[in-house]
Amino acid sequence: MDRHGIRIPAATAPDRTAATAPATVPVGRAGAVWRAARPAERLCLATGAALVLSGLVHLLVFAVDGGPWDGPVSWRKPFTFGLSFGLTLTAVTWVTSYLRIGARSRTVLLVVFAVDCVVEVAGITLQAWRHVPSHLNTTTPFDTAVAMTLAVGGGVLVVVLTVFAAAAFRHRPAGPSGMPLALRSGFAILMVGLLSGAVMIARGVVLSRTGHQQAAYDSTAPLKPLHGVSLHAVLVLPALTWLLSRTAWSATAKRRVLRAAVGAYTVAVLGAGVWAALTW
Repeated sequence: MDRHGIRIPAATAPDRTAATAPATVPVGRAGAVWRAARPAERLCLATGAALVLSGLVHLLVFAVDGGPWDGPVSWRKPFTFGLSFGLTLTAVTWVTSYLRIGARSRTVLLVVFAVDCVVEVAGITLQAWRHVPSHLNTTTPFDTAVAMTLAVGGGVLVVVLTVFAAAAFRHRPAGPSGMPLALRSGFAILMVGLLSGAVMIARGVVLSRTGHQQAAYDSTAPLKPLHGVSLHAVLVLPALTWLLSRTAWSATAKRRVLRAAVGAYTVAVLGAGVWAALTW
């Protein structure tokens, strides 16, 4: 009580839940997500949006300029790589907020990942405007430097994403019901995508260095569907889980839908892998 006999409420203990809970913000409310994001997350989200925009701009360039869609030199590459890297960076920024990983470690990894995504898309885009292949191209010292930079960048991507995948399996991720399964399945399938990409580069380098340049470019075609499909499981499955958490369905129904989605995605990846094996 104070000196006037009025009871003063006891100070309440600080709520530690917000301080210890992972920095997760529901997607779908862009303004709320942006305001709640840390500076590093804002940088990554803005960079992801810029990369997607870059990809869409090059789709417009293709519509105006024309040219082949397939092959090592086409506007398809800056379009698909810009879109893919932008979506992947945005997805990784979001889904890693559910992982039990130190805030400082996550920030460093995200910034490295964002910079690497920009370098990869920039190199591919530069070579598209120069009308020369971006990967496996050792025609000139400059082209060799670009190709090597892209290869090293690919290695950095593998390391960063592997660290995040390990964190997903080491400690149970947070989030709505089903998110641990979605994240672990998404990262496991993502590893398949990274492995297929490494195989494409390795086989292409061998063929290129033995004087079979055109064969090096052609050798990547069978693995492209497997590579493309498996890369985005880490976005599709967690996004589905979040959407299910917003419905009034029973927990059993949500689990069944998610498990069916994981199964369907796995079958799609296996199908792409079988097709690659048969056509390679």
